[in-house]
Amino acid sequence: MSERSSQQTTGRPADPNAPAEPGSPATWGKRFVALVLDWILCLLVGTVLARLTGVFSNQTMVGFWAYPVLIVEYGVFVGVFGQTVGMRLARIACLRVSDHGRVGVPRALLRGFLLCLIVPPLVVGPGGRGLHDRAAGSIVVHT
Repeated sequence: MSERSSQQTTGRPADPNAPAEPGSPATWGKRFVALVLDWILCLLVGTVLARLTGVFSNQTMVGFWAYPVLIVEYGVFVGVFGQTVGMRLARIACLRVSDHGRVGVPRALLRGFLLCLIVPPLVVGPGGRGLHDRAAGSIVVHT
């Protein structure tokens, strides 16, 4: 609901602390919280994988596992369910821009890979969408 329409219906400005409407673009704060939660989960899973496989299991390389785990997490969870665990807790979802449907596994894998490169999410364009979102044809919205 825009400030103008809220002011017309109630006679006073919209409350800036009101919760965001479902389907509106997610705030940077919620996106960051979701990413941090997902990253912590990926570090934990990656540490277990490193210990089980013995690959990159020394102390300096164990964090490497978080990158492929994050890409797979995004591919499965965003591609199939529209949300990662962190997104679910932050109450946001990643959907296709065209019709707000599921992104699909291939596009979610691309989005996860580009997210791991760090720079694409920082190059923000129209609507607050980073290069990773534009390449995957996705948008992160409030649920």
